[in-house]
Amino acid sequence: MDIPPYIGYLLVAVAAAGALYWFANRQVFHPMKHPEGWWEVQDELGAEDVSIQTRDGVRLHGWWSPAEGSGLAALYLHGNAGNVTHRGSHIQAANAAGCSMLVIDYRGYGKSEGAPSEPGLYADAEAGYEFLRSKGYPPGRIVVHAESLGTAVAVELATRVTVGGVILEAPFTSASDVAGRILPVVGLLLVGGSDTESKIGLLAAPVLVIHGDRDGIIPFDMGQAIFEAAPEPKSFWAVPGAGHNDIVESGGDAYRQRLLEFYESLGAGGSG
Repeated sequence: MDIPPYIGYLLVAVAAAGALYWFANRQVFHPMKHPEGWWEVQDELGAEDVSIQTRDGVRLHGWWSPAEGSGLAALYLHGNAGNVTHRGSHIQAANAAGCSMLVIDYRGYGKSEGAPSEPGLYADAEAGYEFLRSKGYPPGRIVVHAESLGTAVAVELATRVTVGGVILEAPFTSASDVAGRILPVVGLLLVGGSDTESKIGLLAAPVLVIHGDRDGIIPFDMGQAIFEAAPEPKSFWAVPGAGHNDIVESGGDAYRQRLLEFYESLGAGGSG
């Protein structure tokens, strides 16, 4: 039996849409599993291995780096690629500014079990927060610090739990907005979720937004839009000459100073 031409066109269209959907969503997560990464930097950082179980039973791996004499701790939520081993510069900067830091690998990243998903990352962030609570840090002494993809996770977490402050590096308005920049029109239809712009107004903690003015991955104007949508108190730092992955390096000493000033603005200081 011959297939009518319009049926053939429909099948081709469905197949093409499926391929585009697969491609667009593949861009969201790029996990790097152990042993890939710079695991040798752990000794240089003096970071401790930690194992954390999520509420849905996934075992996560992370690095805990306490700052001597500090009563403030940051939960660091990284971007969509690499693993904990690529966040050494953030750990060093936070510690130098007087804040302890926990960096977790999402499910499917580094030494963590499972496979990444948007709901899974939200559960992972909650588990990291509960780890800091179990170490004796009260909610007001916990800062959620995130980059890129992690900023959406951080904002979602901070709408559900009490935190002392939120630091967002290279945040984006929504996943569909980013996809729309990659695949105009079509991307908006294929990728959803991670809608930070609609959630950030619910935050009850001070916010610091940091964005490189030469970011070629997450447009600078998205960082500005997130800042505009955030409630007071808030501050914005445009890092001159910084791209997407070199904010700490481009910021240099000024990056550590910005962290220190933010910590002090929370009334926790670097040595609370």
